[in-house]
Amino acid sequence: MSSVLDQAEKNLLDAVDARTTLAGSNRMEILLFSLGTGETFGINVFKVREVSKTPFITKAPNMPNGVEGLISLRGNVIPVLELSKVLGLRRPDGGLGQSMMVTEYSKRTLGFLVDEVDRIIRVEWDKVRTPDNVSTGTQSYITAITELADGTLVSILDVETILANTFGEAIIGNISPLGAEHDVNVFFVDDSAVARKKIAEVLDKLDVKHKHAQNGFEAWTRLEGMAKHSQASGRPLKDEVDLILVDAEMPEMDGYVLTKNIKEDSRFEGIPVVMHSSLSSEANRAMGKRVGVDAYVAKFDADNLADTLRPLLLRGR
Repeated sequence: MSSVLDQAEKNLLDAVDARTTLAGSNRMEILLFSLGTGETFGINVFKVREVSKTPFITKAPNMPNGVEGLISLRGNVIPVLELSKVLGLRRPDGGLGQSMMVTEYSKRTLGFLVDEVDRIIRVEWDKVRTPDNVSTGTQSYITAITELADGTLVSILDVETILANTFGEAIIGNISPLGAEHDVNVFFVDDSAVARKKIAEVLDKLDVKHKHAQNGFEAWTRLEGMAKHSQASGRPLKDEVDLILVDAEMPEMDGYVLTKNIKEDSRFEGIPVVMHSSLSSEANRAMGKRVGVDAYVAKFDADNLADTLRPLLLRGR
């Protein structure tokens, strides 16, 4: 186990510049792990800060379901979740996972207890599919599924849903309407149902019209259709779409490839692209910059999202 953990941690500490080469390649790296149930799970490496053996956990009262307690990590106190409990799975031994992944996403640091960390693999996003029947139980925490060369299915976690269901959804406060004289239209894409709901709430408060897609391939198909319709009608596409908001991680086509497609297509000239992602590290900002995003905003801060969108939507109006 220790050698696997050492190798995983070594891989996680690779230079940031090396990882930015993934931008526009439609590939991602996922860390494989198990929960003692015979299933294989995965999480984007960019969300994992480190991997270690399970430390001593201090119990605390009134913790949400699945939160085992707190640990002190280099001066910061962070909650630790037993993933098998959060996902509604029963470990055969009934105990806690022997390994801990320290994750960082959506401006939160959490410890995830797992049974065993396996290895890091690189997968093509077009080989990643949205699962069927994701409304209840464990499936509600799965954002995508991919298959390894040996036929093993890997369930990729929707960590945003885990965060929202465990600690509550982000509260959308007072956001002033945009105040534009004409209709403003945003097209956004995100594979997380929780994220789509919160984005729609922000856009509604801005008094902005919006359409959405659930993955990058669907988004590009719809955007191409809108561009063809615009060409046929002789109207600029900017009259139909003022801004495109993209997630980074999405099945079939990620946000980097989607952005690259948009930026290389002259029909979308003048339409800003904003990347909105739970991956908030400098590496991911660099990846976004590499493919030409006009702004990068970390999930989920409603005020920050609104403040980022506002000047871009009012530009030229």
